[in-house]
Amino acid sequence: MERLLPPRLGALLALESDQSFAGRLGRVLEAAARAIDKLGDLELIKYEDAPIDASADLSLWEELAPVVGSTIADVNALLAELASQFPEGELEVDERHARVDEALQRGATELRTEVTAFGMRVRDPSVVGDRWNLISELQSFRYRFRDRIGAMVFDGAQQLADCRRREVDPGYDEELAATLVVRSTTADLRRLMRSRIHKVSEAGPEDVEWNARQIEKELNAFGRTAAWRALRAHDKKAILEFRTRLKEISQPDLNKLDLLSLLEPFVEFCDNFDAINRRELLIQHDQEVLATMGVTLERAVNAGTDADAFQAFTEAVGVAQAMYGKNGDFDGYLRKLRKTPVTVETVRAEVEQFLVIMANLSAV
Repeated sequence: MERLLPPRLGALLALESDQSFAGRLGRVLEAAARAIDKLGDLELIKYEDAPIDASADLSLWEELAPVVGSTIADVNALLAELASQFPEGELEVDERHARVDEALQRGATELRTEVTAFGMRVRDPSVVGDRWNLISELQSFRYRFRDRIGAMVFDGAQQLADCRRREVDPGYDEELAATLVVRSTTADLRRLMRSRIHKVSEAGPEDVEWNARQIEKELNAFGRTAAWRALRAHDKKAILEFRTRLKEISQPDLNKLDLLSLLEPFVEFCDNFDAINRRELLIQHDQEVLATMGVTLERAVNAGTDADAFQAFTEAVGVAQAMYGKNGDFDGYLRKLRKTPVTVETVRAEVEQFLVIMANLSAV
């Protein structure tokens, strides 16, 4: 149990006075952790190596059919364990236990609904007949299954004691890490593409094709990042479509207007990655990081020596890296600090500037 469940969740079970109930609940939570682990273990990149407009031919369906089947089987295994330990309609005498049971049954109902919807979607000709739609549906449903299972675990754990989702959701830390990587890396992609469109606008005729090749290199580099692996399928498709079109027009006599007409919509597409900041996972994370930054900077302000202020400031900057991608001005400030490190002699003034930057960030 200790290997599968987060420490806080294991502690809640250990503190439960009714160990028979704790044992039943523990088996359900272990099944939930296994399901989350299996649903996250899917490498889609090997299915993406095909022409953008390729249909989902029989060979792809044959490859993905076992994944579709295992996705349903992984969720059903959890539902079976839950039904075994907490049969629907069985009365729990203890009020807290009844609330836990209610949370589990509610989660099970939602999961069964998702399983039905998933089964219908993967039989839809518009999905099965399109490679990217099929991959996207598989990816999004597996994500939703993990999220709903994590929510069910959290909902049940809250009935035992006050806790935060990140303390008890077995898949929370992994999902957060992947989301943070996507946010920070796509923020740099947005910045690169905006810089590139400015350079293309000012380029002479002899430099237009060179800029196109630089864009292609930047996109190739982005495709080798950890963020690419976690990116949603339809976003990958849009990037690959742009890169393919870019290769097609990259000729020595490439016209600036032709490149700009292709690049401008892509820059707008990249700007939409900013929507990641509205994910509940990141909203909660950012609030916690801001609170920690505030406490640490307060230590820097009140430090008795410049050396102590410098240490606290350095800690705050380290914490702040987890919010890279949240805001362009904030990102620029962090990049500036990397290029021009703060010294003990200049730290007091820098703390004041950091506080202003953070205040503006809190208002976003």
